[in-house]
Amino acid sequence: MKTEIRTFESKELIEELNSNMVIAFPTETVFGLAVTSKSQEAFDHLVKVKRRPPNKPFTLMCGTNVDLNKYAFIDKNIKRVLSIFTPGPITLLLSPRPNLPEFLTLNSNKIGIRIPGSKDLLAFLNKLSYPLLVPSANKSGKLPLKNSTEVYNEFVGEVSSVVIGNCQGGLPSTIVDLSVPNKISLIRQGELAYQKIVRIFKGE
Repeated sequence: MKTEIRTFESKELIEELNSNMVIAFPTETVFGLAVTSKSQEAFDHLVKVKRRPPNKPFTLMCGTNVDLNKYAFIDKNIKRVLSIFTPGPITLLLSPRPNLPEFLTLNSNKIGIRIPGSKDLLAFLNKLSYPLLVPSANKSGKLPLKNSTEVYNEFVGEVSSVVIGNCQGGLPSTIVDLSVPNKISLIRQGELAYQKIVRIFKGE
């Protein structure tokens, strides 16, 4: 496979996603790998490129145009967190809606949701009618990559496109588990301070 260097304006990116290919792009935290969330074939392709165990689900990355209620149960506490911290460097683990494709949750009873704060990336996501499955752009066990040159060198021949750019944050998103009603727990501390999220979740 030939790997192209593109921008978010490149129409080929959407064509590649619709063809179940893997693309890479910068976020406000670290670079991400991405495929459409509509296809088991795309999921399998992403697992192969990421070198990731196939029993670990990927996060859904959404634009602001996506109805999150289609994918997860959203209560008033979660709505507060979403309204204050998204778009931004936070990933929410939520209770999934029933009858989602099995590859989105892998029977984990949780689904990860992220709405990124990068303006260009968000504009791109809002061109799509579906969320993307997006882990960090690194092979399992290695550190996340932060610029398009690093990503190209690591994944040349394995991804169809790398969107040119640099990630300024350096830290991945903070992950919080909100899948149990009225309970919040920290899974990974990232760029966003956990205690800030706790205060908003509790309505303080």
